[in-house]
Amino acid sequence: MNSGSSTKRKVSKQQQQSFNKMVTSDPETLAEIQSLFSKVKTYVKPSSGEWSIPDPNAALRHSAEEHCRLQALKVSLNGVKNQLSDKNIQVWHQHTNSTNRAGKVIAAVRSAANAEICTQAWCKFYEILGSFNLLPEEALQNGELNTVHLCEAPGAFITALNHYMKTSDFTRYCDWSWAANTLNPYHEANGGGTTIADDRLIANTLPWWFFGSDNTGNIMMQKHLLDLQAFVSNMRRVDLVTADGSFDCQENPDEQEALVASLHYCEVTAALLLLSPGGSFVLKMFTLYEHTSVCLLYLLNCCFQSVNVFKPATSKAGNSEVYVVCLNYDAKEAVRPLLSKLIRNYGPHLADREALFPNSILPETFLKQHEEVCLYFHTLQVETITENLRLFEEMSTEQRQQLDHIRDCVAHEYLQRFQVSFLPRSRWISRNTVSPACCSVSAGRPLGQKKQTGSFNERRELQTLSWRERIEKGCHASWIQRHCTGDGGTGCVLDGPLSSCHVDSWYVIVGAALPAVRNSPFCEGGLLNHLNEALMDTDVDWTCVSPCDSCQVACAASILSEVAGLCAFNVGNKKKKQCLVFGGHSAWGACESQIGDLVLTFSAEPSFPPGGCMSLHDGEPLYQQQLVACVLFSLQTLSSGDALLLPVFSALTRVTAAVVLCLHTCFHSVSFRCPPPSAVVGMLLVCIDFCPEAAARMLPVLTDVQSCMNQLKEEQDTGKKQPCGGDRQVLQFVPMEELLSGGLTEFLWTMNSEIIQRKLHLLMQS
Repeated sequence: MNSGSSTKRKVSKQQQQSFNKMVTSDPETLAEIQSLFSKVKTYVKPSSGEWSIPDPNAALRHSAEEHCRLQALKVSLNGVKNQLSDKNIQVWHQHTNSTNRAGKVIAAVRSAANAEICTQAWCKFYEILGSFNLLPEEALQNGELNTVHLCEAPGAFITALNHYMKTSDFTRYCDWSWAANTLNPYHEANGGGTTIADDRLIANTLPWWFFGSDNTGNIMMQKHLLDLQAFVSNMRRVDLVTADGSFDCQENPDEQEALVASLHYCEVTAALLLLSPGGSFVLKMFTLYEHTSVCLLYLLNCCFQSVNVFKPATSKAGNSEVYVVCLNYDAKEAVRPLLSKLIRNYGPHLADREALFPNSILPETFLKQHEEVCLYFHTLQVETITENLRLFEEMSTEQRQQLDHIRDCVAHEYLQRFQVSFLPRSRWISRNTVSPACCSVSAGRPLGQKKQTGSFNERRELQTLSWRERIEKGCHASWIQRHCTGDGGTGCVLDGPLSSCHVDSWYVIVGAALPAVRNSPFCEGGLLNHLNEALMDTDVDWTCVSPCDSCQVACAASILSEVAGLCAFNVGNKKKKQCLVFGGHSAWGACESQIGDLVLTFSAEPSFPPGGCMSLHDGEPLYQQQLVACVLFSLQTLSSGDALLLPVFSALTRVTAAVVLCLHTCFHSVSFRCPPPSAVVGMLLVCIDFCPEAAARMLPVLTDVQSCMNQLKEEQDTGKKQPCGGDRQVLQFVPMEELLSGGLTEFLWTMNSEIIQRKLHLLMQS
């Protein structure tokens, strides 16, 4: 093995010498590569000291003022970008990917470095780490580094820093602690346009992630900002804060900067509050033309010794993205009074209020430099878009070959310039944490991200259509319009009883009551979006919806016959077994002649969520309370080998998913049939061969959950004021690590897909 490694190094050295010779023989290529890695502008403070933190009394008191020359740059850039409005976004992205000089870097890094979550964000942050002295010297000398990462999903900045720390000689032995915040991908009210569903790192490192008292992870809430400060209080000092936040602005790209302004204000406020003297801050921004950005850059220049606006080579040259890299925080005490005012006004509309600073306070020397920065990056972006438009019309073979040559050279230069080294999987973050079992599930689960299709003009036109027309033009059309065959769920089984649950570590999370279920880790986001759009436009009472005449539905007789056969097979004797059915006797009683030795017992099923709460789906608190009560009753009533038939509305929320997990733990098999014989929508859970020993572990947990739900219901009914204000509900009682492990996620994904397809099918038919 050692000799093999040595040979590999020799070959690599020879290849490097050959490559260097090839590049240096082409000065034009060499110059282009060097410029690609040098897209940075640094503000230079005047020696007079006139750049100083403004008086807090002048902050947030005056109307914002436009900067004419900067607005002219904005108009100019938008004019160029508007030429892309008729381009199919997928075709255009494919083209710009092929012209992107750094387009081969990600593949090269994956091959050479075995990087964890190796995305474009990983490559950008690794490039920032290699281009600036981002890690304070004091921290490295003390052998202790503490970092906080805001708006961080899916976590590529963290994994890039881990890679850098463990492969660099001067950081390898440094003790590193980190904490992160992002919009919680598991919180049902977080919308798909702002929430990153990729949870590959989050699922394995949940204790390190801060989601706030309401569990949303929204850093733009004042209470969350202060709670985050407490969350990282165990860190002796905070040496680095990164903020990589943004929103999906593709439907209004001309105003991207204004749309994210309040988020940037909140990120900067959080960084100035958390950072220790001498610390560093990295903030993703876009164009810097608006008064909000001008004020923010001025404030950062007053607080840090060095402020650099950097466009990484691995950031696509045609977009507006830049990173503001701030080094050596030296105004911790001086900024406190202003920071207090920012915190008092903190929130999602911070940038929509009065200007942070009046124009008269901003020194002319700063404004001049800022205009130069904006002009520099404006020129680079316009040149790239113009070139891409030209090459989109026609690209010769020679141009293609030259581009490919440069792309190869850039990938090689990246690896050499930043000394990207191999890191064994055993040293990844997600392999050093308490729950590595989740990794395979999360990595393989579809992420349900909203994908842009068609041109910008076509997408705007699509928004004018009805929800039915959008479905008909979408990728799910044929599947939604197909008629049910009656075998939905056949073959999808959870085999139990599940013994791997760590019930002792389960805990209840209570947060603000859900306004709607917009997101779920247990179904495809696109389908859920379609259903929510349909429900917004359609007045639906599912108890009165007529079935589709062409659809076949699950038959009560066949279900009971199957249950009787399975119970007899599993028990292996003639003793009669009970089947507890939650539902009306009318739907099931007529089939008693076909169930052999099975004894049917009936109980009232959970009622449908109220008609006015359709967008809550199974997240309606009263429905969840009734569902938990049904399961508790079942576990207290059934005997060994008995069966359970439980209809559910859906299992999109963490609470309902956890209920299914509890049943998985207590029965030898759990399957589903769609829809229940007693309803036109929803699902029937078929639970076979009850295990009392397993149920004994579940009873205390579910009893606690029921008590918590009852208490919250009582508080709401009596109008008691909550400490955090507003109604609250139970959001979770099984850790996400367990909900995402085993076969539960796939089972729920399949089940919810069938439910949503059925609902959309009926709505399309109506």
